[in-house]
Amino acid sequence: MKNFQQNLLIILSLALCGLCAFQWYEQTLQRNEITTMNGMLYDKNVAIQDATNSIATLNHQIAQMDARITEIKAAAATNEQLVVSQKAEIAQLQFTGANLTNELAQYQAAVDTLTAKVKEAYAGIEQQNTTITNLVAQRDDFVKKFNDEVKDRNDVVAKYNDLVKQVQTQQGGGKP
Repeated sequence: MKNFQQNLLIILSLALCGLCAFQWYEQTLQRNEITTMNGMLYDKNVAIQDATNSIATLNHQIAQMDARITEIKAAAATNEQLVVSQKAEIAQLQFTGANLTNELAQYQAAVDTLTAKVKEAYAGIEQQNTTITNLVAQRDDFVKKFNDEVKDRNDVVAKYNDLVKQVQTQQGGGKP
């Protein structure tokens, strides 16, 4: 039995050594795996940190874009109000322009009417001038004839006066 126990002890020692070697081998594999996992965990933590920084940056950019969008919406609303007011002003100016065009047409019609009346008046004046010229010529002829008649009568009166003087001289015996 002594041999058996020694053999058993040797086998158990060898089994224990094999178990230790196996455990040592397994722990080495586990440590390599843990190191690999730690590396992966470090990489994942770096990736998470980058993603977190990126998210923070994107959140800041989104906040800036939201503020810019708000400004743009406010500007768009202001521009829309400006467009509405300008459209109203344009409509008013078009209405005023149409009224002024109508007034201009009325003034043009009045000017045309007055021009026609002035032409008629000018034609009347021309006719009156012609008539006056004819009347002046007739008057001059009449005055000339009248002057001729007056001259003839004055001649007759002078002759009559001469005759009367002669008759008086003859009747009065030389007394003038």
